[in-house]
Amino acid sequence: MMDWTDRHCRYFHRLLTRRTLLYTEMVTTGALLHGDVPRHLDFNAEEHPVALQLGGSEPADLAACAKLAERWGYDEVNLNCGCPSERVQRGAFGACLMAEPALVADCVKAMRDAVALPVTVKHRIGLDRDEDYGFVRDFVGQVAAAGCEVFIVHARNAWLKGLSPKENREIPPLRHEVAHRLKRDFPSLTIVLNGGLASDEQIAEHLGHVDGVMIGREAYHHPWRLAAWDRRFFGAPEGPDDPDAIEAAMVGYMQRLVAAGEPWTRASRHMMGLRNGQSGARRWRQAWSDPAWRTLSPVEVSVRARLALQPAVAEA
Repeated sequence: MMDWTDRHCRYFHRLLTRRTLLYTEMVTTGALLHGDVPRHLDFNAEEHPVALQLGGSEPADLAACAKLAERWGYDEVNLNCGCPSERVQRGAFGACLMAEPALVADCVKAMRDAVALPVTVKHRIGLDRDEDYGFVRDFVGQVAAAGCEVFIVHARNAWLKGLSPKENREIPPLRHEVAHRLKRDFPSLTIVLNGGLASDEQIAEHLGHVDGVMIGREAYHHPWRLAAWDRRFFGAPEGPDDPDAIEAAMVGYMQRLVAAGEPWTRASRHMMGLRNGQSGARRWRQAWSDPAWRTLSPVEVSVRARLALQPAVAEA
């Protein structure tokens, strides 16, 4: 998710779940080949396992970027064939690549030949208003023949004209059954479902039909839900049970950012949903977001934010 799942966000999410695979923002091949590589690829060791998502359509460029991902220590390279934005379309990648499965297959093969990392593909289930299952089935089949074994299926069509990216996440109807059918037709592939999953109960239900699920904005806006995933879905014996401890860990992280010359607000913005549903959460968010307190240390702001959780103190 562009401008959302940066390294600070991923560090925060890793405090909540140790087992879940994390993904970067989509990074274009041009940004890596002609831009500031450390700015795009630097990450915290605590983030593992973490996948780099690439946007591009030139096999040679994607292979070069996959080599960078391997060199920087990523655990997976993912090719975005699902983003419908007009800017991405002008770059001839994202969802419009679904119309060129042979090219996607060439891209996958070039990356697989270049690195030992797993190469995966994220895609939609169709383009525009064409809901023919054969389209996505043939896309998956052709790309799988090039060596891709993991497909992350956003279970909506991508409407390439007339809708914003936000509308493309809401207006095309969800068809989860298409991902289920792909798993039945390609039992040897790993099929991961994405789109419209808002509860652990929904996740558990779909895991009876597919191999995994990807959660995006729901996880970002309600991050405390991640705290139960290691126990529920991975069988881990324990997980975080105290938002206060997570906040304290983030304060320590932000202190280290300040020591390195970075504003702590680059990290604090990602944890605004930590206390959603808790009494005083709005006052807590206001404290962390108050522009007047940005000159204070993260420790000082945390003290004020924690006090704001208490109604009597907040009124005073």
